[in-house]
Amino acid sequence: MAETRVTGPGGTGAWPGPGPEVSAGPGNGAASPGTVAVAVTDQPAAGAENRNPPEPVNPPEPAQQAAPAAPAAQVAQSPHPVLQATGAALLLLAVVVLGLAVYLYGLSGVQEARSQALMYTQLQGELGQQVAPLGPGTATNPTPSGVPIAVLNIPAVGVHDMVVVQGTSSQDLMLGPGHRPDTPYPGQPGVSWIYGRRATFGAPFANIASLRAGDTITAITGQGMSIYTVTAVANPSQTVQDPNPDRLVLLTASSPVVPSYYIEVDARLTSMVKPSPGVAPTIDASELPLAGDSSALPIAMLWGLALAGVAVGGTVAALRWSPWAAYLAAAPLVLAILWNLYQYLAALLPNVY
Repeated sequence: MAETRVTGPGGTGAWPGPGPEVSAGPGNGAASPGTVAVAVTDQPAAGAENRNPPEPVNPPEPAQQAAPAAPAAQVAQSPHPVLQATGAALLLLAVVVLGLAVYLYGLSGVQEARSQALMYTQLQGELGQQVAPLGPGTATNPTPSGVPIAVLNIPAVGVHDMVVVQGTSSQDLMLGPGHRPDTPYPGQPGVSWIYGRRATFGAPFANIASLRAGDTITAITGQGMSIYTVTAVANPSQTVQDPNPDRLVLLTASSPVVPSYYIEVDARLTSMVKPSPGVAPTIDASELPLAGDSSALPIAMLWGLALAGVAVGGTVAALRWSPWAAYLAAAPLVLAILWNLYQYLAALLPNVY
């Protein structure tokens, strides 16, 4: 609160009250008599500083405003949709290739063993009833490919009760060793050819290259048992000189890794010759050594498209609904499609591999 002071002849008086300090008289000298000097001094009263309004703070100019602090880490940008699709396709391809290797060198053996068990029971019943096939059949009733026709035993390499099927295509040899249709059945006059796989689908002929002269091979057909004795093991660059017209030739791939050529085992018939009803006049190109089954390619492509469709459908379902529910629903379909896809892809490989 300001205080007012009045100076006069009778002294100086003061009273409270606001007002400026006023000094009467010329200059800075003493006041003349009779003159009243009034001095008003502005002194802030207690607590006045709290009542004064704060000075306004002008905002900084736009050019002078501080730049925002840079984030600690930049947010990663999502990849381009084309790159995402390419990555997903490559991942799917890698999974399919890995699964094919597991199928060829593992699961295919289980599949072949199951087929052998079923065919052995079937052929055993046909032999007992004397209705087993004896040859290629007639023009109106040919012996179909893939049916069991004989039981093969090669004790020296651990082959016991191996069922031989009619036909030597890649799909026929998924079931076991196959008899080439344009040759006589085992035990009949002439040279009988039997193909077998070296590395996949149970690899029944994996060890026939270790056979030696004098080892025994037996074959049981609808005409009874026939016995052969091994005379030589050769590759295509070698010629087996055997004057005996009635022989058995076992054929398989040269290597379990890269089957660049085939090897064959020549055996001479030492038991009685059985009569022959004839042989097939021709065979398909897929039944030649190291041939693949080109007819399996379109079907393999269809199964591949089906796999891609299920993969896309499962991904869309996982994005829209529960991922786990979508994956569980798609898993049985994917496994079934993969199994069929692998079968037809394997049919494209060399038949004796």
